Amino acid sequence: MSVRQRTLKPVDVRLFAAALLMLSVAGCSQEAAAPAAAPPGPPPAEVGVVVVAPGNVGLVTELPGRTEASRVAQVRARAAGILQQRVFREGSDVKAGQLLYRIDEAPYRASLATAQATLARAEANLAQATALADRYKPLLEANAVSQQEFVNAVTAQKLGQAEVAAGRAAVQTAQINLGYATVTAPISGRIGRSLVTEGALVGQGEATPLAVVQQIDPMYVNFTQPVGDVLRLRAAIAAGRLKGAGGSESARVQLVLDDGSTYALTGRLLFSDLTVDPTSGQITLRAEVPNPKGLLLPGMFVRARLEQAEAAGAVLLPQQAVQRSDRGDTVRVVAADGSVSQRPVKLGGAKDGQWVVLEGLQNGEQVMVDGFQKLRGTAPVKAVPWQAPGAKAAPAAAAAPPSAASK
Repeated sequence: MSVRQRTLKPVDVRLFAAALLMLSVAGCSQEAAAPAAAPPGPPPAEVGVVVVAPGNVGLVTELPGRTEASRVAQVRARAAGILQQRVFREGSDVKAGQLLYRIDEAPYRASLATAQATLARAEANLAQATALADRYKPLLEANAVSQQEFVNAVTAQKLGQAEVAAGRAAVQTAQINLGYATVTAPISGRIGRSLVTEGALVGQGEATPLAVVQQIDPMYVNFTQPVGDVLRLRAAIAAGRLKGAGGSESARVQLVLDDGSTYALTGRLLFSDLTVDPTSGQITLRAEVPNPKGLLLPGMFVRARLEQAEAAGAVLLPQQAVQRSDRGDTVRVVAADGSVSQRPVKLGGAKDGQWVVLEGLQNGEQVMVDGFQKLRGTAPVKAVPWQAPGAKAAPAAAAAPPSAASK
């Protein structure tokens, strides 16, 4: 039999079918291994921004200082004697002329009575001398008395007038000394503790201190500023980079108390000293602050926020928007296409918890405030208006469903 006439055996047919099956499975595996289409990328990260809006911003300087009573008067005993009575409550408010102490006035009443009696005797002698001089005058014209007798009568009259004047002065002095026996408040204010008690002998040789009255409404605040800062501020105002916040009468002062709270009432700058302290290089300034409730006490340590100048075209930014380092201050600016770039800026201090930016930003630019952790290299971001945490919490609280207790 020839090769062409040979037929396929059943085993060969099975082998041929298995080979075809393997080829089909391999083709399917290659199709399954083909790469799938790439999924869409994540959306841009949202970051909070504020839009730059330049304007006139007052530059606030914070300086340390201490409070001082606007008026201080020492109450002293000007009359010598035994202190009989204290008629005020320690630590209370007193009015000018209010009775504070009583000193034994019996010796002074006796002195006044003696001076009054001496004055009465002098007035009687003057009346007698005047009557004699008047009677001698017509007699002298008639040559009934000598010229010497008339001169003696006139001289006696003038001596009587002098004695009356001295007597009146003695009476006035005795009245003044008697008045010193009742000690009154020299000014209105708050009186401290009494330095003496009843029964003490006061006024012997010198005016004995009895108490101190201090007027604490308004209150003075004395604080210091380095002379270098003052010179730089004046130079900036003279060059036109800054403008003054007004005269010394209009400059406002806000106080920060020792516990960190802000005093509710605003004061005004009274003056700045003309002399520089040679030991510290500081200039002393004084402000006047109203104190109707007596919250401020003399000697308290405070920090005075003083607005001395005003910057035109400045920008207020939240403090978290500014990154501070040894190389300078920078912010991140978000462009219209979502790209983020770093921008150096010049700060002019803080005001109301925000930084005052003097240079480096333009009107309408978007400055990044939060979302820094969402930045991924040069990937674009989506800018959304930034809101302070308090502004976000209020709408959330309003939208919260009522609790079961309120139903």
